[in-house]
Amino acid sequence: MSRYVGTTSRGIRCPIFKEGDDLAKIVTESVLAASKGEGFPVKDRDVICITESVVARTQGNYCTVDDIATDVKNKFGEGSTIGVIFPILSRNRFSILLKGIARGAKKVVIMLSYPSDEVGNALLTYDQLDEKGINPYTDVLTLAKYRELFGRNEHEFTGVDYVQFYEDLVTEQGAEVEVIFANQAKAILPYTKKVITADIHTRKRSKRLLKENGAEIVLGLDDIMTSSVNGSGYNKDYGLLGSNKATEDKVKLFPRDAQPLVETIQANILKETGKHVEVMVYGDGAFKDPQGKIWELADPVVSPFYTKGLVGTPNELKLKYLADNQFADLKGDELKKAVEESIKTKDANLKGKMATEGTTPRQLTDLIGSLCDLTSGSGDKGTPVVYIQGYFDNYTND
Repeated sequence: MSRYVGTTSRGIRCPIFKEGDDLAKIVTESVLAASKGEGFPVKDRDVICITESVVARTQGNYCTVDDIATDVKNKFGEGSTIGVIFPILSRNRFSILLKGIARGAKKVVIMLSYPSDEVGNALLTYDQLDEKGINPYTDVLTLAKYRELFGRNEHEFTGVDYVQFYEDLVTEQGAEVEVIFANQAKAILPYTKKVITADIHTRKRSKRLLKENGAEIVLGLDDIMTSSVNGSGYNKDYGLLGSNKATEDKVKLFPRDAQPLVETIQANILKETGKHVEVMVYGDGAFKDPQGKIWELADPVVSPFYTKGLVGTPNELKLKYLADNQFADLKGDELKKAVEESIKTKDANLKGKMATEGTTPRQLTDLIGSLCDLTSGSGDKGTPVVYIQGYFDNYTND
């Protein structure tokens, strides 16, 4: 065996990006500088990954609390009572959106899912519910009943009582607020027929159920800020979904119209090196934290833009299955040769074959995006670009 390393993932340090920067040029230059400085060659089918944050930042894709409030008023009418159902518990992801919604409404009825939100942030535990005899599938709790049964519950990592935090955000904008707890979308309808579904991955079902049960106006976060308001940024596909807090009065939206960006970077690298790389924009990875029980994917998708070579799912054999079953009587060089031959002659589509059992049945962009999210982090590493090599190699590649 002449090769001892498989997949590698490198965080590429870049300048601090600002609105209007030529992102394609800077990413290309940063990757080539890292290749030269660190001594790794650019190869065919390497993958360049750019975090969605710098894409949106260089685009200037921002909107303010006032922009959100204006859009909410335009779509729900002045002086409305608006239900906001299933928001996630997040200062970064939802607090500024709630401020904008409240500023555009007379009253906000917040309906929180329990014992946790959609991405796993916990208000309560199932043990607490069992102890009090609460059925989360059917029971609707008022705020008074919630406090009577469970008191204050602070988030394990942030120390924030999100119920109180969200109440205060609404009243600070001059709107009335009411909080209830339920897991059925239609539970909001006795309070108001005008609803914003703030859930991310279950939003289509929530919208359908609300409309089937008599709601008058139903919008998701993906239906707000889908076009510019007073010159603001926007996202025609995802609206406010995938946004992040930028300041106390502004959010950075999910990037838009970035397919030309990934294709330009691909063309730049081909021109400079003669190598055909793949390029993608990534947001949250799709994985769950076993300690905090938080599912990382708060963006609507892992990758909104990517080059054609990243379409599809892996087509891999499970080596331990081959070693323990098909070639159980072999060892050493004989086993190695048999496994290599199986890989070289494998079908182009292994879906449903026993020899793939245990491999990861996920989209390539989701798998690679998760690797990138863990590599780049979300803090001060200064590596918004990730360079991956060997991802498409297998045991037979030298």
